[in-house]
Amino acid sequence: MIATSLILLLVLIGASIPVGAALGVLGLILDPLYSMLPLTRAMGELAWGTGNEFLLVAIPLFIMLGEVLLRAGFAERMYAAMSQWLSWLPGGLMHANIGASTVFSATSGSSVATAATVGTVAIPQIKKYGYNESLFLGSLAAGGTLGILIPPSINLVLYGVLTNSSVPKLYLAGIVPGLLLAALFMLMVVIACVLRPQWGGRKIQASWGQRMKGLVHLLPPLGIFLLVVGSIYAGLATPTEAAALGVAGAIALAAAFGRLSWKMLREVVENTMKATAMIMLIVIAAGFLNFILSATGITDALVSSISGLGLSPAWMLVILVLFYLVLGCFMETLSMMITTIPIVAPIMIALGYDPIWLGIAIIVMVETALITPPVGLNLFVVQSLRKSGSMNAVILGSLPFVIALLAMVALLALFPGLALWLPNAVGN
Repeated sequence: MIATSLILLLVLIGASIPVGAALGVLGLILDPLYSMLPLTRAMGELAWGTGNEFLLVAIPLFIMLGEVLLRAGFAERMYAAMSQWLSWLPGGLMHANIGASTVFSATSGSSVATAATVGTVAIPQIKKYGYNESLFLGSLAAGGTLGILIPPSINLVLYGVLTNSSVPKLYLAGIVPGLLLAALFMLMVVIACVLRPQWGGRKIQASWGQRMKGLVHLLPPLGIFLLVVGSIYAGLATPTEAAALGVAGAIALAAAFGRLSWKMLREVVENTMKATAMIMLIVIAAGFLNFILSATGITDALVSSISGLGLSPAWMLVILVLFYLVLGCFMETLSMMITTIPIVAPIMIALGYDPIWLGIAIIVMVETALITPPVGLNLFVVQSLRKSGSMNAVILGSLPFVIALLAMVALLALFPGLALWLPNAVGN
């Protein structure tokens, strides 16, 4: 049963069927194969129950927040400020790529939006300043992954829904690992450019006066971050309400900077609807598939098989990392989380892993899937922003950052307090 399910899923995805449709079709195939009852009759109720989750309303709101900031032109100003502060390091503007991605991640909640926003501004600088194209593109793809770790994160909301974990605690838990991961990305750039100085491009000169003046352009995204996250921990708003506050704040900022228009709002709403529809299709289809897997006993069989191996918690974590590395080569991140977490989380929590820590560890593993071929979404996003060149350049440039992501998982395993210190401190 387990082998059949996995093979069918890989065949459907390999046939280039959209992931949401592939998950639903797999459920429709497994139902008559392994169930004595017509489980498909529960599809309507499952779709309603899944889509009626109040916390999921935060998803379109966070998407809209990122869209408003993107179309209001804050990304260009933010990138310019980052380039003045970070371009003196070996690697120059590649550090601005990661720094700008870190700041934008604190408002967007999406890795794809982060990579697309920063990449649009940064890619023209490659030839202008003589950077190694592959590593530069890799830094953009890797920087984008921070969008699902640094709060507010759509993926952390989904993890909270799937495991009944506290989203505010997950948000707090993601801050320190997110900043540390950004530092690891920058370290990889420094190492590469120290070994190969010609990869680092020409330096951008900026006076201290210009740097201080540029700080004002970092205030809008940081202000939105404080509005969203601060309202949650001040007890003024739930995560969903905080997302709505963030949208209102972003629209107010766009109006203050003279970038608000009916055309801009129409584009924001259209893109928000498209992205939300795609995500909710995956969520509903995966919910139906999980119901089929559970009702037919496939989930129990898989859990029993894994538990029966008698492995230690440490070895189970190693297997989990390898599992997500392999699965990330075939599945998109949201669908991967929704289909695996209901199975993986109970096993790992039963072994003694903290559910909040586990959520951050899984997000880091899922981040790795964003920049590993053949279906790493960020690779395709960065490639789509280029006017020419092959995907191989983006893939090769991303490999050093995969090492940084694996190092982050190791650090979380060795020092769980990296994720748990802040939630525990605030909770106490």
